[in-house]
Amino acid sequence: QVQLVESGGGLVQAGGSLRLSCAHSGRNFSSLAMGWFRQAPGKEREWVATINWSGGRTYYTDAVKGRFTISRDDPKNTVYLQMNSLKLEDRAVYYCAAHCSGYEFDHPDGYNYWGQGTQLTVSS
Repeated sequence: QVQLVESGGGLVQAGGSLRLSCAHSGRNFSSLAMGWFRQAPGKEREWVATINWSGGRTYYTDAVKGRFTISRDDPKNTVYLQMNSLKLEDRAVYYCAAHCSGYEFDHPDGYNYWGQGTQLTVSS
């Protein structure tokens, strides 16, 4: 059973930066696209970013383009989300997920393993 464990969430002031990490326990990490989603209070889970299996392609929702960077370290079985210029509206629980085939990267049904989430709080 694959496990994904996020870390790095916390409280940060608007305009600040934070880096989330997600450790993947499986052997096939290097062959997987990995994504980040977030869910704010009272809202549906939304897609944030995805990195393909090789790390050569990255994809972002418009709300975070230019501010967030997704990356991966295959020897460490870890995917990261570097978040800069944080805004109040970035406050959410952030989840990493492992992509499976059949859906576009921005569709949650395209991910078959999920972490437990890590909270990001942005203060003014």
